[in-house]
Amino acid sequence: MTKNPQVILNNRYMVVPRTLILVFNGDKVLLQKGAPTKKIWAGFFNGLGGHVERGEDALSAARRELMEEAGLECNNLHLCGTVMIDVEEHNGIMLFVMTGDEITGTINKSDEGSLHWVNMNDLSEMKIVEDIPEIVERILANKSQVFHAHYGYDDNGKRITTFG
Repeated sequence: MTKNPQVILNNRYMVVPRTLILVFNGDKVLLQKGAPTKKIWAGFFNGLGGHVERGEDALSAARRELMEEAGLECNNLHLCGTVMIDVEEHNGIMLFVMTGDEITGTINKSDEGSLHWVNMNDLSEMKIVEDIPEIVERILANKSQVFHAHYGYDDNGKRITTFG
């Protein structure tokens, strides 16, 4: 491995890179209902996605996750937003939100949960991860511009969202 002159100081804010993938088919969005065995969001509907692995860029990671979790490819998958999520004082998550609608392949089974094409009008009535309806709305409201957001949490664990 080559020596990299960049350094990481342990007292700085550090993030784990992750992807969230929301693909659309007309008025429907592909969501995954979390398997009962999931550590977080079991039984909740969420987008697909996961960690960006060493050596990957965010788009490659999203393509890999979409194939692993759904058996699908999306020819026009692209970045539509970023979300910085505070987890601890010096640690957080950098969420790369990807979207597209040119989908090929056949949905396969996943240990992560069951996949469903969900009508966007039904999102507010579902057992869903709390930020998904808001993110879907942001994506659809301005398809040509990337959004940027920050999630912090108050003392009661309530999410506080700001958009840049």
